[in-house]
Amino acid sequence: MKKTQLKTPFFIFNPKSYLTGKEMLDLAMEADRLAANVDFTVMVTAPFADLRALKENTSHIVICAQHMDGIEKGRGMGKVLPESLVEAGAQATFLNHAENPLTIDQLVRAIHRAKDLGLITIVCANSMEEAGAVALLNPDIVLCEPTELIGTGQTSDASYVHTTNEQIKAVNKDVLIMQAAGISNADDVYQVIRMGADGTGCTSGIVKAENPKEMLAQMLDAVERARKEAQQ
Repeated sequence: MKKTQLKTPFFIFNPKSYLTGKEMLDLAMEADRLAANVDFTVMVTAPFADLRALKENTSHIVICAQHMDGIEKGRGMGKVLPESLVEAGAQATFLNHAENPLTIDQLVRAIHRAKDLGLITIVCANSMEEAGAVALLNPDIVLCEPTELIGTGQTSDASYVHTTNEQIKAVNKDVLIMQAAGISNADDVYQVIRMGADGTGCTSGIVKAENPKEMLAQMLDAVERARKEAQQ
């Protein structure tokens, strides 16, 4: 599979396990409708069982798996086979999230398998040191997200964003940098993009909003506004 090309600054809606089935598909289709009218990449992450439904009902979003294992076809009961994700419609995958961490060996294998199959890799790092180390593995995206800020509504401060951006680019100038800790509203999205992130994303700020579709639209509008201002 040819790897999907990303247009920055990208946005990832990552519902984790808050949504599934009809609710998951409904919000993904709204993201797809919105993505048709913006000039940047919109990704939507879904539980494994929902990936195929998203693929069959959308055409403008990049569909992302929550995880995969660096295994080959054969033994691996209970593991997530990379080929099965591709066949279900996934174009990208998260790896090493704080809620599903990997050993270095597991991470290296998973990144290699993803590259073999043309899957975009979004690898999570919970500290500046880990972000630099992860960048050496040459993923497509490093997600800088201090574990203690996940789901708190408290974003990384400007110093953290600037420092991690500089450290990662010094190690690997080609990797994209995602800053998404504590993103809870459109202003958070705008600010982190203006601080130099290549992309951002959100979970609870959308799924727990009074109107998730409206919040999603506001966040994508914020990305577009920050993108246009950066070009001026």
